Amino acid sequence: MKQAVIYSILSVLFLFSSSIFSETDSGSAIKIKAVGDMVPGTNFPEPLNIQDPRSFLFGKVEKYLKGADILFGNFESTLTNYPNTSKDTSRRMIFAFRTPPSYAKILKDVGFDILSIANNHSLDFHQQGFDDTQKNLSEVGVRYTGKKGMITYMNVKNISVAWIGFSHLKSHNSVNEIEEGVALVKEAKKKAQLVFISFHGGAEGGPALHVKNQMERFYGEYRGNLVEFSHSLIDAGADLVIGHGPHLVRAMELYKGRLIAYSLGNFMGYRALSSRGIVGYSLVLEAELDPQGKFVKGKIIPLQLDGVSIPEFDPEKKTIDLMRKLTKEDFPNQGPKILEDGVILPGA
Repeated sequence: MKQAVIYSILSVLFLFSSSIFSETDSGSAIKIKAVGDMVPGTNFPEPLNIQDPRSFLFGKVEKYLKGADILFGNFESTLTNYPNTSKDTSRRMIFAFRTPPSYAKILKDVGFDILSIANNHSLDFHQQGFDDTQKNLSEVGVRYTGKKGMITYMNVKNISVAWIGFSHLKSHNSVNEIEEGVALVKEAKKKAQLVFISFHGGAEGGPALHVKNQMERFYGEYRGNLVEFSHSLIDAGADLVIGHGPHLVRAMELYKGRLIAYSLGNFMGYRALSSRGIVGYSLVLEAELDPQGKFVKGKIIPLQLDGVSIPEFDPEKKTIDLMRKLTKEDFPNQGPKILEDGVILPGA
């Protein structure tokens, strides 16, 4: 009789403790929201005359950026007043982007916690413009990553997180130098529980819609084998890989339980980026990870860039349909399951 009573008590205690640990684990999950390429207006070569930039640029989508532990984006411009561009913009398809430094506070106010500054426009206004971008973000409290050799650390819900940004340029951490990237991940893992990767890579435009396990080239530039790059960094300890650069959305993959989003396309490009056709399909990606970095669930919030490349919600959900299709085609049996409403679940 005594043994039965003791067994009953132990069973109750076990169930109670299991419930506690289950709730604790769930509460420790980290929710990230991420967007792709972002140029919130350029005042080069003509000045910007916007009465209320925050409302004009973010007014239709700001509510979709809320509710995450970390909000991330790729800032594909500069925050500087430096007058001289490093590019010959008289040539076809050569552009230089310069955003007013005061817009750094707008990025902070709409909720961005960290931005990648590793991309092919970060040096549009020479090293001075790149330095100014870092200074202006730091002054308003927005973290950044992407400077060569840089690992950006933060603490989220008592979990240490490291961010590392890459591009195809040698002035940044390079997607073409996989061994160096692996070393950075291993270094970050010494201090951080979770390591998140951002890359700006891949070819651009319609022919670049599909992810291929091979080196991608664009206008003579080597822009990475992004499958090999992503897999290698996850093998080294990375827990999430967020891509941008092709100016199109791309497929997603699950590799060793870690989510890879190969491109989030364009998020915003007022007076800078096109919004024609599928180039205008956009999103806010929501991803929830457990404390060990495994993907738990997520969501695609579908957006559409309007005629001047400012985002708004897309009730037709075109981005969801396209990313579902691409994921099934490019990563059969390896991609996450994307439902019709945009919910993302582990397993194809």
